[in-house]
Amino acid sequence: MINQPSVDSLVEKLGTKEHPASRYALCVVVAKRARQIIEQEQNQGLKELPNHMKEIAYACHEIEDGTLQMTKD
Repeated sequence: MINQPSVDSLVEKLGTKEHPASRYALCVVVAKRARQIIEQEQNQGLKELPNHMKEIAYACHEIEDGTLQMTKD
């Protein structure tokens, strides 16, 4: 279970004033990013992420840091 960062703070950081994010949007963005990370690990032969994080936790921290943002397709 991911306790930090909190879901509410991730939803706030993911959305904007004009386009607020929902919990569903957060799940979709995190799942897509986690799949990308897994593919990169398999293609590059990486074994572990920093601090022994799981892919989903790493994606959540990317949202909190501002390196991962949601875009409308």
